[in-house]
Amino acid sequence: MSSETKQILTTDGIPLEVSLKKAEKKNKIKAFLLVAPLLLFLIITYVFPIGEMFSRSVDDKMITNMLPKTFKEMEKWDGKELPSEEVFAAFYYDFKVLVEKQEHGKLGQRLNKEKNGFNSITKKLFRQVKRKKIDESISIKEQVMKVHKRWRNVEYWQAIKRTAPPYTMSKYLKGMDMYYAADGSIAQVDEDRRIHRILWLRTLEIAFFVTLFCFLMGYPIAHLLATLPMKYSNLLMICVLLPFWTSLLVRTASWMILLQQQGVVNDFFVMIGLVADDNRPEMMYNKVGTYVAMTQILLPFMVLPLYSVMKTISPSLMRAGKSLGGTPFVAFWKVYFPLTIPGIGAGCLLVFILAIGYYITPALVGGASGTLISNQIAFHMKQTLDWSFASAMGLMLLSGVLVIYWIYNKLVGVDNIKLG
Repeated sequence: MSSETKQILTTDGIPLEVSLKKAEKKNKIKAFLLVAPLLLFLIITYVFPIGEMFSRSVDDKMITNMLPKTFKEMEKWDGKELPSEEVFAAFYYDFKVLVEKQEHGKLGQRLNKEKNGFNSITKKLFRQVKRKKIDESISIKEQVMKVHKRWRNVEYWQAIKRTAPPYTMSKYLKGMDMYYAADGSIAQVDEDRRIHRILWLRTLEIAFFVTLFCFLMGYPIAHLLATLPMKYSNLLMICVLLPFWTSLLVRTASWMILLQQQGVVNDFFVMIGLVADDNRPEMMYNKVGTYVAMTQILLPFMVLPLYSVMKTISPSLMRAGKSLGGTPFVAFWKVYFPLTIPGIGAGCLLVFILAIGYYITPALVGGASGTLISNQIAFHMKQTLDWSFASAMGLMLLSGVLVIYWIYNKLVGVDNIKLG
């Protein structure tokens, strides 16, 4: 008898092992082709935009390309005192080229984002260059400094030097109220100009309390939905889902009408004698309005995950807990509540992530004290057109959400999340 095991062949003479590998490979290709459209969609709509945001947030090649001679001469400048004649001359010749190409306005706008006042002094220098008032045969440094007193301020030249690297993390530092000093170290802005840290903390605070309010209000509603007879729970579910059928802008505008000082809520408080007519509380354009409106808008996102989990819990478990000697509260706390934790985790995570990125409702009802970091991002996208700074703050917000998700996964576990 041969010591070698006889190889098994298929009907067409191919070894069975080879045939199985081919079939497995073919199945993998089919599976990949099935998910390829979705994968392509995610890459185009998610990966590429995030990559573009990151590129914009660190890209600072515009000034480098506009002032090549200036930055070459600035390599010899220590940045402590006013630059030499060579730096002024190089800047003048670079600026003259930009005037000929009609690109001097972009330079002024970009440098103005680095330090306020650049836009006006570049415009004055443009008028002098356009009228050919600068004599290139004598000291250019003296002539440029006479155009505007800010050209004699070393801080403006330090700001130009800070824009020399083609890639920079300065936008991320700006988002945390910091900047690169003249010596390259990281410094904090003046205390009266530290607004972004306040916005970050306020965003986290409002998102946390909105999530808490949604949980405190959503848990009893979900429990009622899960325990009521079907015909009543369906009617109540329609009431929960009703906000989804109404425009977000309409809901927010409705709260603006309800919460104003002469609105329905204040009229009710006056009618029951809770407040005096001449001392109506302000519930608009502050955090109160933001809390109320955002809690009502995001409440369904808390109720639905809780309801889907509670519906699967058998009522007999509570009865068993009571029959074993537990009070209704003890039976609820020891038996029922732990079984709803997956729904609580899903609802809280969903509401918190939605709240942390909200900007329409806080912009309309929040006022100055209810403004979130998302409103600042929208402001720089639409008003200042500083897309690189908006991209940096957007990525910082995305990173913060991912960190929160990671912390939640470590403490609770993503596997415990249930949406139904």
